Amino acid sequence: MTMDPAVSGLAAPAEGAARYHDTVVRQFSLMAVVWGVVGMLAGVFIAAQLAWPELNFGIPWLSYGRLRPLHTNAVIFAFGGCTLFATSYWVVQRTAQVPLFAPRLAAFTFWGWQAVIVAAAISLPLGYTSGKEYAELEWPIDILIALVWVSYAVVFFGTLGVRKVRHIYVANWFYGAFIIAVALLHIVNSAAIPAGLMKSYSAYAGVQDAMIQWWYGHNAVGFFLTAGFLGMMYYFIPKQAERPIYSYRLSIVHFWALIFTYMWAGPHHLHFTALPDWTQSLGMLFSLILLAPSWGGMINGVMTLSGAWHKLRDDPILRFLIVSLSFYGMSTFEGPMMSIKTVNALSHYTDWTVGHVHSGALGWVGLISMGSLYYLIPRLFGQKKMHSIPAIELHFWVSTIGIVLYIAAMWIAGVMQGLMWRAINPDGTLTYTFVESVKATYPFYVIRVVGGALYLAGMLVMAWNVWMTVARGRSVTLAVPTAQPA
Repeated sequence: MTMDPAVSGLAAPAEGAARYHDTVVRQFSLMAVVWGVVGMLAGVFIAAQLAWPELNFGIPWLSYGRLRPLHTNAVIFAFGGCTLFATSYWVVQRTAQVPLFAPRLAAFTFWGWQAVIVAAAISLPLGYTSGKEYAELEWPIDILIALVWVSYAVVFFGTLGVRKVRHIYVANWFYGAFIIAVALLHIVNSAAIPAGLMKSYSAYAGVQDAMIQWWYGHNAVGFFLTAGFLGMMYYFIPKQAERPIYSYRLSIVHFWALIFTYMWAGPHHLHFTALPDWTQSLGMLFSLILLAPSWGGMINGVMTLSGAWHKLRDDPILRFLIVSLSFYGMSTFEGPMMSIKTVNALSHYTDWTVGHVHSGALGWVGLISMGSLYYLIPRLFGQKKMHSIPAIELHFWVSTIGIVLYIAAMWIAGVMQGLMWRAINPDGTLTYTFVESVKATYPFYVIRVVGGALYLAGMLVMAWNVWMTVARGRSVTLAVPTAQPA
């Protein structure tokens, strides 16, 4: 695999040497940290609203219904999106050994993506929404997203097209699949008929609209939140561990199996609905098959540390990256299990689903993003390491404890809710009212707030550490190596 030409980036490139275009990587990396704090703060606030509804304050634009999509969009598309842009631009340059193709277009992707995020932050609290999960933004913003995404594809695939290295490293396969699939998902699901500046109606109706939405919704998880972050895994774990990936052959099998299987799993969100039963069963079947490639990727990443497990004791960045894979494995076992119809009959509409989502979001996406950013930021600002390694250690433990509290509370609450809703007296009446199940859930909602607050505290520690690292560093420009990789 291609190695960086310099670890610290302190040496200036020779006069006339080709230079990597890392300004856009720096911008996306820093904004990922900023939006991470914002998105997680919104998450803690709405979690508190569920425990203490008076925190709505009677203000419409502070209500849970408006802030919840703001939270999901901020964490997924602002924090996660900026991290994906930053890491993919870094990785594709290093593994192709060329500067970014069309750097001005790359700059447009940064400013365009920030415009999308700001537009979302304004429009969602004001109540402008299409009402589609993970696709709430209205049509003018959707058009801007499409323009930014096409530009992103041109920059990424253009860089691969002019590469000096014949081989395309597997991380780029995952980034490329993520870019293509998200473009397809966004454009198809967002097809709508405008009915005003910030109002539109879906091009689909009824059960077809639901099917298209969950084909999009589950594959937003599958490609935006999985394939893209697996690209990070395949680059940053070997780099931080200073070891080659455990099995390159397995990585290719992992790629093709995952990409083919994921597209079919969406119907499991629509069990026991008007969707045809055969479609529900097909979604369940492919969800179960999905377990194999998912665990193949997890095993490949974890086994990269074979012979170097001792590094986990001293390297908190590597710990972020490896523990994220533990949560990835756990989430990708839990998801197929929950897609089984008999299990789904218990779990559907309960907080078990919320726990499942957040074990993946906080544990997998969050931790691998933080580990990758901790790797990138000192190199982008001419430093050998982050300002404070103990602060990274603190961040890891605070975040991990927060995740465990959060998901354990939601798992217990979800199973309890499902059992209470199903309980029937001998005469056929319900044993519990819905209000009783809400009352029984209250302590777990409080525990969730505590877990979320710990996770947010870790993000604030990271923001301080990044600020101090950037303050003592300087922007550097690394030279593109002339030698071919071994």
